[in-house]
Amino acid sequence: MDPIQQTKEKWKGKAKTEVVGCKAEQVWPLLEDFFGLDKWFPTLSTCIPIEGISGKPGCVRFCAGFKTPVDEDGKQSLNWTKQKLLSINPIQRVFTYAIIDGNVGFYSYVSTVKVLPKDDGCEIEWLYEVEPVEGWKLEYLDFFIGNGLDVMGKRIQEAFKTMEDALGA
Repeated sequence: MDPIQQTKEKWKGKAKTEVVGCKAEQVWPLLEDFFGLDKWFPTLSTCIPIEGISGKPGCVRFCAGFKTPVDEDGKQSLNWTKQKLLSINPIQRVFTYAIIDGNVGFYSYVSTVKVLPKDDGCEIEWLYEVEPVEGWKLEYLDFFIGNGLDVMGKRIQEAFKTMEDALGA
């Protein structure tokens, strides 16, 4: 395959995590809150609304948090993206968003997040595709999203356990 053709092929990946003891209908509202990702995703310190209403297609969030390696001047940059909600289906518990701007080198990034019921709880599935990212390998992106999703699932699970304990359930 010639190098020009190769650069047009997008990276694609999928990550999944189980949220034990939490039903899909309990977890969905936490993810449906498009402006609340920083409450759950470990490397984000900021997720604020830019435009629109959270959970409505067309709304845009600004996310920032994880840092890049130190550059030649000895400085670290805070990474940021603007993300637009493209579609959402609360009945099927699925939404799709795209990164529309940022300093992380993610071009044509589109992601679909689903909350799927399971016998002992639910599963969060995160599908993504992006043009190859300069300085990264697909395995790095797989690890970043997969690890982040696992931590997110644990945080959600612990939040429900804390709430149940507080209610004496």
